[in-house]
Amino acid sequence: MIIRQLMLRQGRRALFAPTRRWIRALNTETIEASLEHHIRETQPIEEFVNSQSHVPVQPTDALTSESETEELTTAETWEAIQAQKQTTGPLGSALSHLYRPHELVNNPPSPKDISVESLIAAQAHLGHSTSLWHPGNSRYIFGIRSGIHIIDPSITAAHLRRACRIVSGVTARGGIVLFAGTREGQERCVVKAAELAGGCHLFERWTPGSITNGQQILARCKTKVVDEFDNDVTHLFGDQLMNRSVLKPDLVVCLNPRENYVLLHECGLNGVPTIGIVDTDQDPTWVTYPIPANDDSLRCVQTIAGVLGRAGETGKKARLEAADQGIITFNPAERLRNPGSRSGSESRPSR
Repeated sequence: MIIRQLMLRQGRRALFAPTRRWIRALNTETIEASLEHHIRETQPIEEFVNSQSHVPVQPTDALTSESETEELTTAETWEAIQAQKQTTGPLGSALSHLYRPHELVNNPPSPKDISVESLIAAQAHLGHSTSLWHPGNSRYIFGIRSGIHIIDPSITAAHLRRACRIVSGVTARGGIVLFAGTREGQERCVVKAAELAGGCHLFERWTPGSITNGQQILARCKTKVVDEFDNDVTHLFGDQLMNRSVLKPDLVVCLNPRENYVLLHECGLNGVPTIGIVDTDQDPTWVTYPIPANDDSLRCVQTIAGVLGRAGETGKKARLEAADQGIITFNPAERLRNPGSRSGSESRPSR
């Protein structure tokens, strides 16, 4: 039995030994063939690159041999890189209409750029679950998708254009526009919109009573007077500003009405018009001019705030251009006299 098993083992080795040698030979031939095919395929590409580039590309052997070639200088290396960029630059696909968050805040779109496509790209059409909807938003809802209400983007665009006209009209008459957004991530877009429109901003908690009881809460705040060119002229009036009532905003733009219900309630009690982003789970009657959109999407909020800020900038530019022509678009401040004038009349229009 031992001799038979040993013979069988030797027979199996002899049987499989030629197969193993054939497999090794086959692998060697396959590798050599693939290398030759790769060389044949890459040779036309190297010839094309050499013909397109201004600087001739040296073969690898010439670069490695230090005795035949000299080292490339910095200028030659830079020229070779530029030639390679010119050759490979047109290759690939051209990307356009990309979402860059910093550009949306630093360079927001204008009212003329409002479109259904841009609102859908900003996710303005996505509402809340059907179980959380408010019946007052039924006229803004387009349909239901996977248990979520879809807001009609055409209605959003129409309401946003109306809000832009309102903001532009208020700033054209020298009114004070307050941009309020207290959610996390809304600080930059709120400040940028207020800067463009020449208004005020609020990105922290609203102090209750700042409008209804502003004489007590804001009594120590600084007040200034500006002329028709927005130049500060407070030093001409002295103590006349101490006994004046606290200023109230002429328009409030609220980016998250749910968290700022107290602000909207005070505006309603004092007759201050409001503009707000209303989602499907909110009551649209909280604000004077609702904008049905997704208030949970930061990109949507940045888009709407930027568009309203651009609208305010347009109105401010129109007011300054009219002031250059001697046309005053706002009512001058009452009971404000220039101490230097003998007659006691106003020396210039101020607000």
